[in-house]
Amino acid sequence: MSAPASSLSATSWPRPISPVLSFAPELLLAAQGVRAAIFDVDGCLTDGRIYIGEHGESVKAFSTLDGHGIKLLARAGIEPVVITGRDTPAVRRRCADLGIVHAFHGIHDKLAAAERVLALLGLGWHELAVIGDDWPDLPLMVRCALACAPAQAHAEVRAAAHHVTAVPGGQGAAREFCDLLLCASGQYAAMLAGHLATLDGTPT
Repeated sequence: MSAPASSLSATSWPRPISPVLSFAPELLLAAQGVRAAIFDVDGCLTDGRIYIGEHGESVKAFSTLDGHGIKLLARAGIEPVVITGRDTPAVRRRCADLGIVHAFHGIHDKLAAAERVLALLGLGWHELAVIGDDWPDLPLMVRCALACAPAQAHAEVRAAAHHVTAVPGGQGAAREFCDLLLCASGQYAAMLAGHLATLDGTPT
């Protein structure tokens, strides 16, 4: 049985905590030089289902876990990028809310879009990580430094990925991807400790 709060010394607050997440050393090594991360939307930032209203409007559900992870990436100097095959107001709004500057919507050739991003940022494929769930993402995943797939991704995509997340898209898969990159950058523990003292107040 845990001790009642009243019996704990006031000087013990806030309690120090240590990171519990860990990733395979080979994954951390592959991701060490990553400076940009590309996110697919349907199936990665969402569960892949598309809700269409009677007037043709599209509704999507996003995870706040993923949103906070993307904000942490940007804060750590890793540029978040969205490349998605569909173009919907919901996704545009989500990207704007998260401050994602480089977002490409309605893209049929993701490889060309990724090469444009790399040129804009002055980076090479060896500095890029990608999370995708279906065949259109494969051209990026076989070229980047670190390829990640959500748990429910297509079998060929899971086979091509360096890492498959423990949870499906839309349920924290993108956050796991972000956490891996933050751990590889060496900033995860400091960012976690910083959250014990302050919150940034921006939406996730």
